[in-house]
Amino acid sequence: MLTVYIASDHAGFVKKQELTRELGREFKLVDLGPEQLNPEDDYPVFAERVARAVAAEPGSMGLLICDSGQGMEIAANKIDGVRAAVAWNKHIAYETRHDNDSNVLSLPAAELALDAMVEIARTWLTTSFSGAERHQRRIEEIEQLEEDHG
Repeated sequence: MLTVYIASDHAGFVKKQELTRELGREFKLVDLGPEQLNPEDDYPVFAERVARAVAAEPGSMGLLICDSGQGMEIAANKIDGVRAAVAWNKHIAYETRHDNDSNVLSLPAAELALDAMVEIARTWLTTSFSGAERHQRRIEEIEQLEEDHG
């Protein structure tokens, strides 16, 4: 069963709890925090937890939930081996997995109802990377940027 690491900040906490209940029947979800709602939670801490877990376990995936999705995505992308993306609909979720082989998805809690978040996450989690030569080449080019400038 696919291991999916999940975390949020305070703005995404309630939807993280609900999303975990909804997807927990289909996927092995590992909640990396927070354990309770705290308005002082900072999203980089939780984005890093998920990103490091995904980077350390090839084949696993990560879900992040914050207000806009953007802060978590930016923080997660600082970790080598992570390709995080924000998705706000099923099409974007499909494309970022199929074409970019993203391994962390960031969802904007303020912009999406729970049913939309479930649908987007499920689409992303069940879409495979195409493996097309042009997509693999582009991912390698991105990795080269990290090596050249990291």
